[in-house]
Amino acid sequence: MGRQGGARDPNLLPTLLPAYLPTCLELIPVAHTWQPAADTLTRDLGGIFRGRLLSIVVYGGQVDGNATAPLQSLALVASLTADDLEACAHLSSEWTRGGIGTPLLLPDREFRASLDVFPLEYGEIVRAHTLVFGANPFAGVTISAEDLRLACEAQAKSHLLHLRQGYLQTGGRLPAVARLVAQSAPAFAALLRNVGRLNGVQTSDRMEATRQGASAARLSLDTVDAILALESPSALPASDPARLFPDYLAAVERLAAVVDQWRAS
Repeated sequence: MGRQGGARDPNLLPTLLPAYLPTCLELIPVAHTWQPAADTLTRDLGGIFRGRLLSIVVYGGQVDGNATAPLQSLALVASLTADDLEACAHLSSEWTRGGIGTPLLLPDREFRASLDVFPLEYGEIVRAHTLVFGANPFAGVTISAEDLRLACEAQAKSHLLHLRQGYLQTGGRLPAVARLVAQSAPAFAALLRNVGRLNGVQTSDRMEATRQGASAARLSLDTVDAILALESPSALPASDPARLFPDYLAAVERLAAVVDQWRAS
């Protein structure tokens, strides 16, 4: 069935909900560029899960202000079957055309039991998300500081190994080194946000969270800002990415050491 484009009046959203969706879990009006995509996703998942749909939150690049990024989402359900997955799979192409990324679908109980396994991934969602349907899935949810530290340590040391091995594979060729630095910049930014979270940084602003993480590890903000500028492919870098590599490597080495030595105060 076709859908009409354009934003809808948020005041009309509750009246547009299918009758089978539970009345105690109301659609949360939002006024963002991604609202039509969020509406579509909510209605599609509602049609599949009906009363088993508990919560939907959106997060990621669109929520952080990147209008070209696909809308990322986490949907919690009471149960998840193979038939549910098949029904969602049939909508995948339509979602992609509408700027909707593949939703992260989880039974509520499984979500709560896996917080210790994915503290970084869930922590990033907690940092900057918007509830668009149902009950707040993060109410009463806590992520252990030690689980977060261990995950940060693994991330930092993996990134360090990646840079060292990647440099060897470049053969020292400057264009290849430049690609290595630029392509790894988003992962470096995510690492900094996680280190910031470990040190109590709670801002939802993506760049501020990243820079505060760098400050917590006492990294040179000039180096960090030069690397972060490479996250936007369309941006003209102020520095040659290849020339940044020595300082970049030193920053990641320090991050790995800081996380390894971190203890809760």
